[in-house]
Parts: sequence; C-alpha cells; structure tokens
Amino acid sequence: MLERFTSRGFAPLTLALGLLAFWSTPLMAQQHDPARTLGHTVLDEPIQVYRFEQFDVAHGDEARRWRVTLAIPEHPAPAAGFPAVWMLDGNAALMAFDTDLLETLAERPAPPVLVFLGHASELRTDPRRRGDYTFTALDGDDTLPPEQRGGGAEAFLAALERRIRPEVERRVPLAPNQQTLWGHSLGGLFVLYTLYTRPDAFNHYAAASPSLWWHEGALLDAPERVFLAKGVSQPTRVRITLGGAERARDHRHRDLNDPRVQAHLARITSVPADAPPRLAERLAEMANLQASYREFPGLGHGPMLNASLRDALEWGLFTQEVRP
Repeated sequence: MLERFTSRGFAPLTLALGLLAFWSTPLMAQQHDPARTLGHTVLDEPIQVYRFEQFDVAHGDEARRWRVTLAIPEHPAPAAGFPAVWMLDGNAALMAFDTDLLETLAERPAPPVLVFLGHASELRTDPRRRGDYTFTALDGDDTLPPEQRGGGAEAFLAALERRIRPEVERRVPLAPNQQTLWGHSLGGLFVLYTLYTRPDAFNHYAAASPSLWWHEGALLDAPERVFLAKGVSQPTRVRITLGGAERARDHRHRDLNDPRVQAHLARITSVPADAPPRLAERLAEMANLQASYREFPGLGHGPMLNASLRDALEWGLFTQEVRP
C-alpha cells in the first residue's frame, strides 16, 4: 500500500526538527549558485553532543577524492549499534544542519550517526556529482570533463560498499537494520539506482526530487522492470518526495533566456511531471517494500534539498526505534 503524506504529516516531529523554518519566501526563490562554497557550518561550532571526524577516499588512480564527514554521537553505543543516515552531496547536506537540530537528534534514545558523503572540495555542490550519481552518460556530453559526463554510479556505489562503509564501521558501530540513504536531485536518482541494484545495502531509501528525466527517463525503463521482477528479499522502505512547484513545473524564477536553462528544462520534460508519485505507486505494489510519497506545497527544486533532508530524518529515524 502506498502511504501519502501532506505538508501536515508528522506535524509534531516536523516542528521539533524545525522544518517549517525552511519554507520561507526568500528560500523558495533561491537559485542554484555553482560557485557557492561551504562557508561556516556546524563543524565550526562548539558542539558537545556530537564529535566530527573526516577521511578521504581516493577515486581509483585519479587525483580527485571523495570526502566523508562523520558526526558521531557523544552517547554510549546501543548494543545493536547506532542508526545512521547517509547523505549524498555531503557539503550541501552539512550546510542544512544547525546546533539545534543536532541537539534534538542527540536527545533520542539511540541518536543517529550522520554520514556526509561528498568530494574533497569547498564547493557546496561539486560538479563531479554528475558523474558519480548517474548510471549512464547523456548523449552529447563529450565536451565535458570525463568526471562530469555521467555513468559513474556503479563505480561510486562499489566504493561506498567496499571502501567507505568498512572505514565508517571501523570508527563507529552501526545497527545493520537502521541504515538510511538520502539524496536530492541527481542524488535522488542515485538513491533509486542503489535500491534497484543493491536493495539490501540500506534499509530505508529517501529519494528527494529524483532526476527521473536523466537520459530520457532511462531508470523508468529496463532498470525498473528488472527490479520489479526480481523484488526485494527483506523488509525495505522507500520514500519519494517532491516540491509542489516542481510538479507544477513553475519556472518563473528561472532565466528562460539562458540556453543552458532552456536545454535543462527540455530534458526535464522527457518524463511526465507526475512521474515521482506514479513511481511510488508502482513500488508500493511490491512485496517487502513499503513505499511512501510526500509532496511539499509551493516548494521548488532548490528548497527541496533542506526540506527533504529534514523529512528523511524524521521518516527514517522516528518511525522505528533502535533501543540502547
């Protein structure tokens, strides 16, 4: 059965996490700035309830590296290990946290480990994400640097499973049945790709504003058919979220005279505007897979990053408890 939630779903928990603070008019008009840097974050704050650690993982033989930032609770580890939320676009996700949110999470009986998966870069969103989060390359991408042409999802997922996760588990014990993977936009596409190809890698999959338009909706074709036929072997949950302005395709804040914007909007229209909720409905028919869909009225693509991350925290952590 498909679960649907309105903007008032989980209202007490949403208020506790401060989600409504991100639904302001200025944020709704925010445009993507590719040059925006990390700036001041909770890493620079004197926080008592979490400690932070970082490590880098080399990308094969190339000079570039993935950077993993861990927020580890200053709390006795539960017998089963800590729940964990793994977040793509690690720098952007890190900027969505503040001290109040960390203190709220620390009050839980089993506070979560927060795993920020990013690149060794000071950019809020690194352009190399395009390669890491997509499972096939777009046609006509030969003018871009190799790391931005797309098609690197399998390599990144292999690194995540074989190199990054073991290092995280060496540093902090994790509860194997309480692992949430969250991603926004291309990150949301990667979340679904991981669900389709490694459904046992995580327990909860939160795909925010997933870029289902990638390669003319290729994920909705053969990958989905194979996944639906194969099924999942253990209870798994998937959450798909979308902004109301995204579904309405409200582009009033975009520069429609910009050729790059025009090309991007043309790609987006390769799939129907209601593709995310329709996908959730199809997934809800599967055995062992609990699917839910939530739409955020009035929110556009950019503001959905913060809103969906807060939603994923309450959805992945508050629904089920890991006891200390």
